[in-house]
Amino acid sequence: MSNESILVILLVGLMAGWLAGKIVSGTGYGLVADICIGIIGALIGSWLLPQLGIHLGAGIVSAIIAATIGAVILLVILRLVNRGGKFPYQGYSPT
Repeated sequence: MSNESILVILLVGLMAGWLAGKIVSGTGYGLVADICIGIIGALIGSWLLPQLGIHLGAGIVSAIIAATIGAVILLVILRLVNRGGKFPYQGYSPT
């Protein structure tokens, strides 16, 4: 694996993790966490989307979209697990 491909993986992971953080919680989770979330999301998205018959094409933009979809799924699952599977009701305040 070349240095360029590692850099592309990290950049796609960072973008996807940041976008997923914005979509799910309204903020990012920090540089390292965003990269980790994005990379795991890329694995989920690259496996799940073809299973559902969804093909986004090739290129960095489609990689970011697939990774973001996977990262959003990951964050939603983690949020459900942390709350015991309960969706918060309207007006929920964690304080």
